[in-house]
Amino acid sequence: MTDMQTETMLETRTDGELSHSLEDYLEVIADLAGDSKGSVRAVDVATKLGVSKASVSKAVANLKEKGYVEQPYYGDITMTEEGYAYGSAMWLRHNLLFRFLTEKIGVDPELANYEACQLEHGISRESFEKWKKYLASVGIEDLR
Repeated sequence: MTDMQTETMLETRTDGELSHSLEDYLEVIADLAGDSKGSVRAVDVATKLGVSKASVSKAVANLKEKGYVEQPYYGDITMTEEGYAYGSAMWLRHNLLFRFLTEKIGVDPELANYEACQLEHGISRESFEKWKKYLASVGIEDLR
């Protein structure tokens, strides 16, 4: 592994100190909350991710401890400003990568969804900003 690869991996992991799984939870919560930044039910997060409510509960407790979400005892999940910004950024990465894979190079949507998820976690911020400019030049922009 080159120094650049190691640096990119470390940047990705230390930027928000979250695992890929927790980033996925933030992404889904931000998506479900929408622009209104409303509260989200744990059961909706579980359904969207295909996981149990117990898994959502554990992840939300972890995100709450890190200051990304708030949730009263058995209440709905609300994102903090930092959590919403992080989750929305992950959603944007996923959405733009998914659209590129499906619209520009014809990847099957199911495979593209999986691969966009893999790419969104591994690409550095610097590379993604350059990719975002390229995507805009070929007609794929943030629609949110």
